[in-house]
Amino acid sequence: MTTLEDRAATALVVIDMQRDVVARAVDRDGVIARIAALVARARAAAVPVVWIQDTLDGAQGSDGWRLVEGLEPGAGEPVVAKEHGDAFEGTELERVLAGFGAGRLVVCGAQTDACVRSTIHGAFARGYDVTLVEDGHTTADLTAYGAPPPEQVIAHTNLYWRYQSGPGKRAEVVPAAGVVLDAS
Repeated sequence: MTTLEDRAATALVVIDMQRDVVARAVDRDGVIARIAALVARARAAAVPVVWIQDTLDGAQGSDGWRLVEGLEPGAGEPVVAKEHGDAFEGTELERVLAGFGAGRLVVCGAQTDACVRSTIHGAFARGYDVTLVEDGHTTADLTAYGAPPPEQVIAHTNLYWRYQSGPGKRAEVVPAAGVVLDAS
């Protein structure tokens, strides 16, 4: 259904599951477990897994910059470094996905109200079908800065993404257990 020609494949995109990013995220361990299960299913189905890793203002190589335990890239799985919320901006993500023939993205990770939201919108605007993993994204409590509680941020993102629409492309929200991962 994607508007991208000759791009029928699916890719799993895991955003910023870094130690410092998710240190205080809501349902951290549950989200990690669900993403790990999705990664295992994607690998078993020969669906590409693409890892996004924020530069965290120059913290590359530090312990907090590393991906959380249990979510490590496999051999040959690309890791795309980014400096902006939208993982497409100023990165090689589009080239990587084109190389896989991916026109449908299954997106999970952190933080819901920043990089996840920016990337799903960026992907959709570029013509991708985007499946947001309903219980596979998380955020920290930013109520001190005027944000709603994290559970509400997650619920609201899931709610409005269900109703995202555009000609020739599809947006959907699916729980991790119901995500269809196929290599076609």
